[in-house]
Amino acid sequence: MEPRCPVVIDPNGHDIHAEGSRIHANGPISRIELPGGVLAWSVTGHDAASAVLTDRRFSKDPRKHWDDFLAGKVGEDFPLIGWVLMENLTTAYGTDHSRLRKPCANAFTPRRVEAMRPRVEQHTAALLDELAAGAPGEVVDIKSRFAHTLPSRVICELFGVPEEDRLEMLRGGEVNSDTTISPEESAANFARWHQQMLDFVEAKRRAPGTDLTSDLIATMDQPDGLSPDEIVGTLHIMLATGTEPVKNLIGNAVAALLTRPDQRKLVEDGSASWDDLIDETLRAEAPVAHLPFRFAVEDVTVGGVTIAKGDPVLINFAAVGRDPGAHEGPAEFDVTRPDKDNLSFGAGIYRCIGQSLARLEAQVALPALFERFPGITLAVDAEDLRPQGTFIMNGLDTVPVRLQ
Repeated sequence: MEPRCPVVIDPNGHDIHAEGSRIHANGPISRIELPGGVLAWSVTGHDAASAVLTDRRFSKDPRKHWDDFLAGKVGEDFPLIGWVLMENLTTAYGTDHSRLRKPCANAFTPRRVEAMRPRVEQHTAALLDELAAGAPGEVVDIKSRFAHTLPSRVICELFGVPEEDRLEMLRGGEVNSDTTISPEESAANFARWHQQMLDFVEAKRRAPGTDLTSDLIATMDQPDGLSPDEIVGTLHIMLATGTEPVKNLIGNAVAALLTRPDQRKLVEDGSASWDDLIDETLRAEAPVAHLPFRFAVEDVTVGGVTIAKGDPVLINFAAVGRDPGAHEGPAEFDVTRPDKDNLSFGAGIYRCIGQSLARLEAQVALPALFERFPGITLAVDAEDLRPQGTFIMNGLDTVPVRLQ
């Protein structure tokens, strides 16, 4: 099937869902043009996304399988160069991916994550106490003060990041998801971020602790152990994905209830569960919108479309969750929807290893927030809420509320 004219991606992410609909109108897999004029494929159909996510003929390693990058046609002037230069789970393939994934996957088994529940509850309670100490009627951005702070504290504690270094070490991941910056800013951010992580790993090597970073460093002496750069790459992805998507999941769920009184009532009176809210948020407002990159290892035909060897592919999770072929009335947010099936944590060998922790944080944070502040309301009109300002992530810039 011959693709139609590519949809040119808006780097500012002004309307993620409208853009996803335009892309999907060209088919479940169709051409897009990325910033910098780079052509790629966007997967917007649920079945097509499931097929691509689980097909081992798609690699995530640009250093092996992005033909244009290897040929020098895509260089450091590419605005998304940070997603190409990383060496971690998001850019590894085959045995390299398995080797990099194993040390962290062992730390995120359901049993180990459930053991973290008391600590997540303690962090949640402390944050709610901080919010309660504010002035009566004060407008609070619940995204930055709660939805972001909770997962950042949890993931940084898990990896042993000192409190005084956390904001700076997390900033690199936030900038890397900003698709409005220049190629020069992207490359400079990656270099700075990489050096910060190298310095952190060296400090941990000299003075190890009882944290996951120290465990990763301990593998360096093993036959298949991680190199310093691979440990840094693992920290890049784990700190970023342990914070940014969870922040949007919680923020989007809060906004969904505050802008839909009927849905809020269903959850609060027990007609629907908090897990129903989480699942519907993951479906309708996937926290990651349009994730780079996969590359066809050979010519692959999916859904009647042939993706040529070396072509870059992005999974459009925001559009996949709203695929009209998979869900009735897909744009409608309905916590009672019987089928909330979604791929927002991925699938197959690249499925997010931190999904259990992300769900746990949302399961703890959301009911605790609404129970502590039952009169919580939006401090602005719903139409005044603004998007985050990137096409990679799907979240709101701020979620201003009044706590009561």
